[in-house]
Amino acid sequence: MEKSDQITNLAKDIFPGSNNGNPTSDLIMSKAVGSKIWDIDGNEYIDYLLGSGPMVIGHSHPKVVEAVSKQLSSGSTFFALNELSIRLGQEIIDAVPCAEQIRYVTSGTEATLYAMRAVRAFTGKEKILKFEGGYHGMHDYSLMSLMPKSEVEYPIASIDSSGIPEAIKNEMLIAPFNDFETTEDIIKKNKEEIAGVIIEPFQRVIKPKPGFLESVRKITNKYNIPLIFDEIVTGFRFGYGGAQEYYNVVPDLCTLGKIVAGGYPLAAIVGKKNLMEVFNQKSDTISPPLVQIGTLSGNPISSAAGLATLDVLKAENPYEKLFETGNFLQSTLREIFNRHEIPAQVVGEGPVFDVYFCSNEISNYRDTMGADKSILNSLNSNLIEAGIFKGDTKYYVSSVHDSFDVEKTVSAFEVAVAKLKEQHDI
Repeated sequence: MEKSDQITNLAKDIFPGSNNGNPTSDLIMSKAVGSKIWDIDGNEYIDYLLGSGPMVIGHSHPKVVEAVSKQLSSGSTFFALNELSIRLGQEIIDAVPCAEQIRYVTSGTEATLYAMRAVRAFTGKEKILKFEGGYHGMHDYSLMSLMPKSEVEYPIASIDSSGIPEAIKNEMLIAPFNDFETTEDIIKKNKEEIAGVIIEPFQRVIKPKPGFLESVRKITNKYNIPLIFDEIVTGFRFGYGGAQEYYNVVPDLCTLGKIVAGGYPLAAIVGKKNLMEVFNQKSDTISPPLVQIGTLSGNPISSAAGLATLDVLKAENPYEKLFETGNFLQSTLREIFNRHEIPAQVVGEGPVFDVYFCSNEISNYRDTMGADKSILNSLNSNLIEAGIFKGDTKYYVSSVHDSFDVEKTVSAFEVAVAKLKEQHDI
């Protein structure tokens, strides 16, 4: 039996569903360098998954490897302050418009959970407004109306995972992304109960309509409701200051992850000092205090990787290239779909995009519900066969995807899309 078959069979035995939960292909990967990734059989792929986004400067970047290697011999975690985490924190505060103070955690899920807890502690209120289809990790509150299978009247939440208490849905209000009229109505009717509003400023791959984020910022200011931007994906990707810099709308709190730790376990909550003060357990402003403890929070290995990654981003300033590469791939993919007369919407900003197989325009989650996922699955499989690796959703573009990668990707698009005509009645 081949080694790959043995490992695959072992995965089937030890993992429920033969995987670790992340929605990707069944490939088992062995290494990744730059824009490339290899499976355990030695097959090479151009990588547009990028570890679900963190590797924006490419896999195994020499400066990140050097920084991590240097720290390894000095200790991996202390459960105490360390110089690297302090220096990383200052760099993040200098970069992100809303950031005056910072607290570390180890995942985006933790970050959004604590951000919601923080605004509840700050306001003394309990309800959180989120936007239908918005992804904020895997905790109970974030899994309200993440991927509802049917339309529910706003602002009622739907539970999108087993194991979540029914009572949680009563603590969440759901609004439609890019529909300010409905959002405004929900906020006005519930303003005395809303502790905070959390939003992906760029929701999954959907751009905000002109004026939408500005309007949400204005009404939350009007009613003194803290606004949280979930920038786990967009932070340091749309610009060095993230989506709040790119869209020029500044929230009260922001969650960061992925890029900020260069592929290592670290995330953060940042924001205005008056709001971040709720994390100060020595303060007597709130009782009981907000408790936030984590074994690996701000560990020096992740901090070293994060500092090295941000140093590269500052030095190289790759943002124009990220947008140029991504926009070219998107326009090329649209042209191929049009030529084959396949109804499809290519949606996103330059560095992050995806495809929905439908005829209607996409501006919120409900616009995506009629898209044909079976065609998307076929496209993804066809691309893997052509040497392009991506997740079930999203293409992430890196600063090291070069002209040769783009040329090969376009060729793969041509082959993969042409096959769809044979695989589906379209």
